Amino acid sequence: MSRLQVVSGKGGTGKTTVAAALALALATEGKRALLVEVEGRQGIAQLFETEALPYEERKIAVAPGGGEVYALAIDPELALLDYLQMFYKLGGAGRALKKLGAIDFATTIAPGLRDVLLTGKACEAVRRKEKSGRFTYDYVVMDAPPTGRITRFLNVNDEVAGLAKIGPIHNQAQAVMRVLKSPETAVHLVTLLEEMPVQETADGIAELRAAKLPVGRIIVNMVRPALLDGVDLALAETTPRTAIAKSLSSAGLGGARRGGLAERLVGPLLQQADEYAERYTLETEQRSVLAELGLPLHELPLLAEGLDLAGLYELAAQLRKQGMS
Repeated sequence: MSRLQVVSGKGGTGKTTVAAALALALATEGKRALLVEVEGRQGIAQLFETEALPYEERKIAVAPGGGEVYALAIDPELALLDYLQMFYKLGGAGRALKKLGAIDFATTIAPGLRDVLLTGKACEAVRRKEKSGRFTYDYVVMDAPPTGRITRFLNVNDEVAGLAKIGPIHNQAQAVMRVLKSPETAVHLVTLLEEMPVQETADGIAELRAAKLPVGRIIVNMVRPALLDGVDLALAETTPRTAIAKSLSSAGLGGARRGGLAERLVGPLLQQADEYAERYTLETEQRSVLAELGLPLHELPLLAEGLDLAGLYELAAQLRKQGMS
């Protein structure tokens, strides 16, 4: 597995949930993973039922086998202060710039600077090593912007590098792109078995490939259980109503008399079967579209009881079973 795992997806597909579950899956058996948030929504803190994340790397979970998951909510202004301190040793002057509003001004008007700082901080965590020579984190998982923005977000360093021909900004941008366009990185896309998310996934993959960014896997989220297959649906469609009523009666659901409970149940049951058949057909078609994209495909179930911390660990276990660890 690549050491930088970027997770994107159309809004509403649960990309933050998948990123969190992936970090837990990767941190098993004593590994250490850093889960990075770049959109300022504090979605990670909500999932792990903890207080809002500060701009520091904080342990938020223990994975099966003794691994650890750390989290970081990257603040672009504070990341810029780090950058200025690293390259220009501003010290107190940097803090003064923040008080004057210069940091917010710079990250607002400078083309791409905000995204450079966000991606740069994640890549720094990927490259960072302990004194022993071991990487600080075995994996870094980024909860990235939605599919419609992901290519520009990851490729912005190329644009900055083109504007700044020399100096620290140029070197920083080049160093970031060396990580993002290398086998160290994999960009995964989260989708649902619905037309719009699947189409946006296909478009996002095409854009990433055109930009020569490494596409990883497709993760289908919130998959509902398969209650009937094609054979069952065909049988429901062709079986006479009287035969269905008789079967219900034999099962103890009402008597066999005309107009009884068993007969009254037939209509609602067939309506549910029709609705299920429509969804089954749509989902089968969307699976075929995703299969044609030529990437490994994983599926995560819809949790009937809703998503809580236990559910997050369950999704992580599903990802491990499917080879994403």
